[in-house]
Amino acid sequence: MLAKSLNFRDFFRPIIAADVFDFWAGECRSLLTWQRPLARIVNRRVEAKNTVTLELKPNKHFLGFKAGQHINVTVEVNGVRLTRSYSLTNIPNNKGLLAITIKVVEHGKVSSYLCQQAQIGNIVEVSQAFGEMTLETTPSKPSVFLAAGSGITPLMSLIRHLTAVQLTQPLTLIYWAKTRAELCFVQDLRHLAANHANFHLYFALTNEAQLLAGELNRRPDAELLSHAIPNLESCQVFACGNASFVESLRELIGKKAVLFQAESFTPPVLANVVSSTLGTVRVELKASQKKLELSAGLPLLNALEAQGIEVSSGCRMGICNTCACSKLSGTTQDLNTGELITEPQSALRLCVARANSDLILDL
Repeated sequence: MLAKSLNFRDFFRPIIAADVFDFWAGECRSLLTWQRPLARIVNRRVEAKNTVTLELKPNKHFLGFKAGQHINVTVEVNGVRLTRSYSLTNIPNNKGLLAITIKVVEHGKVSSYLCQQAQIGNIVEVSQAFGEMTLETTPSKPSVFLAAGSGITPLMSLIRHLTAVQLTQPLTLIYWAKTRAELCFVQDLRHLAANHANFHLYFALTNEAQLLAGELNRRPDAELLSHAIPNLESCQVFACGNASFVESLRELIGKKAVLFQAESFTPPVLANVVSSTLGTVRVELKASQKKLELSAGLPLLNALEAQGIEVSSGCRMGICNTCACSKLSGTTQDLNTGELITEPQSALRLCVARANSDLILDL
């Protein structure tokens, strides 16, 4: 009975370190680890122009996810471990599979590797799921999803989540892309719209000469939103795209909707933050005993990387907290809100904060 109650970690703990165990298990191309979540690529399909969907089978250390959440994916490219965040585009399922949809980013090392080089059978490291843009299965209010480009990925998971049962409230999606070839999940979305009378689907193409039925050719504006969402004041609105897209919708919708929740896949740039005019600040890294001169006009993560300082990061947009550290002294500015943070011993997300004074960081 005692032998049955012991797991492999109980057996190996006295004789081998966790990182050594993981190394040799990895050499055998095994998903077995001490406690790190790993996943094997089990399927790959082209989703749109320069975009693929990878299906991953994680090991038992991955604890599950909710529709709308993200994971960090770590791969080795040319001998260097790199981490990026990707939205999960499927929903929890009996097979335990994860799906991420990746578009090749110009000069993007991880996106290029995953889209062009990663093969079925390859193993990647994954994080636990994170993200707050989730929904209950049966919302009490109409939902509006507004997506631009890769911003469709977390919203696609939410759409699949809501349409897994009969829709009890209206659901509207307006999905912007430059061209038709760049649209993801088109067949799935059209199929869902055809099978759910409450699902209203619009494709908005900004650089397409000829439009098909159900396609629009305009950018977000008040007239378009009024036409597609006549009852906006009673809706909960979820938006995802680049920072300028999200901010334009925030200005258009403001407090008109019951709820406006947004995520952007590029960090915000405040109008009053101009890198060339803010000069430099002195930043002391307490733990590593380094003193640096950093640009005050860049997010701290970018400024540290420009000085050759390696900092763990993931989403680079203030969601996953991988780059968070403690600020021991000094003033920073939150790039999401513009708020100045003066309190010492405060948690700092380096990817969405800039230095407003000399700083001491616990790095």
